[in-house]
This record gives sequence, C-alpha cells and structure tokens, in this order.
Amino acid sequence: MRMRRGIAAASVILLTGAAPVAQSATAPRAAQRGDVAAIRYTGTLIQGGLIRGTVPLGTVTLTLDGAPVGIAGGRFIAGFDRDAGGIAVLAATMADGRRVTEMLAIAPRDWAISRLSSLPKYPVPSAEFQRLRPEEIKQIVAARATSNVTDGWRQDFVWPVKGRISTTFGSQRIYQNGEAGSYHSGIDIARATGTPVVAPADGVVILAAASPFTLEGNLLMIDHGMGLNSAFLHLSRIDVKTGDRVRQGQLIGAVGKSGRATGPHLHWSLRWHDAKLDPLLVAGAMN
Repeated sequence: MRMRRGIAAASVILLTGAAPVAQSATAPRAAQRGDVAAIRYTGTLIQGGLIRGTVPLGTVTLTLDGAPVGIAGGRFIAGFDRDAGGIAVLAATMADGRRVTEMLAIAPRDWAISRLSSLPKYPVPSAEFQRLRPEEIKQIVAARATSNVTDGWRQDFVWPVKGRISTTFGSQRIYQNGEAGSYHSGIDIARATGTPVVAPADGVVILAAASPFTLEGNLLMIDHGMGLNSAFLHLSRIDVKTGDRVRQGQLIGAVGKSGRATGPHLHWSLRWHDAKLDPLLVAGAMN
C-alpha cells in the first residue's frame, strides 16, 4: 500500500459481521530518509487498536491529539477508541524545542449491529438499582483514576481464559424508534462456571469488588501501567485483593455469571485512559 509521507501503513483487520477474516502484522515505522529523528511504533492503526513505540532521543513530552502520553525509558503506548476515526496526530517535543509529528490514519471497522425494533432502549430501573448504582460507578471511576508503577504494558498480552467468543467488541443493539444502545465494550468468552481466569499481563489490582455489582457482578480490575487497564466481569470468585501485584499467567479468579448475565462467561475489557480497546487486537487470535 502506498501512503503519503507522514502516514504510516497500518495492519488492518477486516470484519464481516463479527469475525476477523484477514490479519497482518505491522512492521516498525522507519525514519524517513533525511530525518534526524522519528517516532517509531508497531501495532494496529484501527478502531480499538493499540500501538507500542519509541520516541526520538531527547523527547521531553509526547501527545496524541494534544493529550499527554506517558513515556518510560523512551517507550510509549497509545490506543484508539472504538469510535476513533480519521487522522490522529502524535507529536514529540524535544528539550531544544524541536517537534516531531506523525499523522496516523485510523482505519474504520464494520460492527455487528442487531436491530430490536420492538423493544424499548431502557427497561424501567428498579429502586434497588437506582440506590446501588451511583456508589458502584464511583468505585469504578476512582479505580481507573489511580496510577501504578508496573511494566505489564510492555508485555505481549495473553488470554485470561480461552473458549468460544460469544460477543465481540464493538457490537451494538438498535432499539425501538432507532435508539442506539451502548456498544459492547469488551469481549465475552463462554466457559463453564469455575473455569480459571489468569492475569493477561503483570499489573496491580485496583478494584476487587467486596460484593457483586448490579451489572458487572464480581468485578476485578487490574492496572497494567501507562494508562492501560483490564476489567473482568461476572466472575464466580475473585482470588486477589485490591493493592496486590499480579504476574502474567497468575490465577486471579474464575468464570461465573454474577451480575447481569444470562449464562457463565468472562467479559474482558481493556482501556487505555478513556479509549476502549478490542482485546482481540491486543492479545491476538487464540491458539
């Protein structure tokens, strides 16, 4: 594929309905001839994708569309939300004031859309739900606001559990009068209750629900560092506690159907700051 100078070729996953049908790896972006410095990265320039890269020597700040991006030892990660589109601007500023920018073309995707025109968008919430939900949201927001020193973000992620993918990232329902429901922010893996769940990468536990949440059930969240975190929903049990450091592959809980779930499965979601990411693009295909 020939791209304009400053636009890097991306690894693209084309979706037909919900299943990936083609996939290719992205090579590190090489410096343009004559450049004295460049931002280099690998990953997937696509909605829900994640890139990892290095900044030019002497970089003091890095931004993505004007928002700060963390740097550790000259390395960084950046993610693109399900609804990201068009061109994103990655900019590194040197100590001497020089600025290096990369224009990133974020590829769009087709999403699995279900139309349920006979159903209203929202059921009437119960009084109990209305009483409990604000405190649950407060705990989730507070957990995501914490920052921990951990190198999990540097690792190649593994699947917390393997099995049949029952609901894909980004899928969405359209209800009565064309009202759109919230899109599916993670990936659902159907397995029997009690199936072990392991940490996909190193991290620090930032939330281990003391009791089941109304929607998420037994909720566990892990900070992998640099703004990247995982959430595991509907667990039958949680085997770690808030503040614990976990290692990749460590047992952290078990599959269940707690909270609002019609059957046993693991819902795994990933976020980089506010950008919701597709775990399939981060962990790769199940082997």
